[in-house]
Amino acid sequence: MKTSSLNMLASVACGLTVLLSLSGCTGYTVGSTLPPGIATIYIPTFTNLSGEPQLESETTNAAISEFQKDGSLRIVSEAQADAVLEVTITDYKIVPLRFEQDNPTSSNEYRMFLTVKLVLTRTKDGEVVVKREGVEGNKTFTRSGSLSAAKQAILPEAARDLAHKIVVSVAEYW
Repeated sequence: MKTSSLNMLASVACGLTVLLSLSGCTGYTVGSTLPPGIATIYIPTFTNLSGEPQLESETTNAAISEFQKDGSLRIVSEAQADAVLEVTITDYKIVPLRFEQDNPTSSNEYRMFLTVKLVLTRTKDGEVVVKREGVEGNKTFTRSGSLSAAKQAILPEAARDLAHKIVVSVAEYW
């Protein structure tokens, strides 16, 4: 009698564990969360209002690459696109993080910040589907040699971080 009671209790406990585990998956979806009718996107070259020259090509290319990796939207020409993503670079900052021990006015570690606003517009009716401001990518780097060279070297990584956050802002907005 003890054995059958223990087996029954173990079966009930196992069943409850399975039910509780499965209930944690409610609300989770596999695939895109994009609204119906948006499967393709056109990404024109970003507009650069930051004051730092030549950021637009690096950041645009990083965003296109990230959307291709993500796969939720296919990159196409403007004429074929269900939606157009317009991105404006609004800010570019280099912030010193750690100063040299011998010279407290000179930093050897920095963080690059790239900030954008984005608007995703449906092409068939001009409806703004997503509008976000303050989307930010960043990357920390150490200076070895000139600060200018270090900034150029780290820009692709900061652009990739920004691109990932743009994709998340668009593809997971809904």
